[in-house]
Amino acid sequence: MSSKYKGKKKVKNFKDLFVWQKAHQLVIETYRKTKSYPTNERFGLISQMRRAAVSVPANIVEGFRKRGIKDKINFYNIAQASLDELQYYFLLSKDLGYLKDETSYIQIIREVEKMLAGLIKSIKIQEE
Repeated sequence: MSSKYKGKKKVKNFKDLFVWQKAHQLVIETYRKTKSYPTNERFGLISQMRRAAVSVPANIVEGFRKRGIKDKINFYNIAQASLDELQYYFLLSKDLGYLKDETSYIQIIREVEKMLAGLIKSIKIQEE
C-alpha cells in the first residue's frame, strides 16, 4: 500500500464522510441562527432555510447508499443545488436585517461545495 493511503480511515457509512459531517454542522448552525428570526417568518424564510439545509446532508446520505454512479452523482448534485438555495437565503436574511453578517455561513457553504465537488470528481475517476 502506498504511503498516500496511510492513516486514511475506510469509509464504512455516511457518517464517516467529512462532507456529510460538515453539512450536518451547517444544518445545526442554520437551526441555531433561525431561532432568533421573527416569528412571522416561521412558515416562510425559517422553514425554507431549514428545509434547504437539511436537504444537503440528506442527499449526501442517499447518494452514499446508491450503487450506480449516475444515481450517486444525481443525489450529490441535488445537495449542491440545495447549498446554492441556502446561500441565497443567508444573503436575503442579511438584506432583511435578520443577520448582521452572513459570511461565516457562506464560508461553511463554500467548504461543503468544495468537498462535494471533490467527491463527485473522485466518483467520476472511479468510473473511468
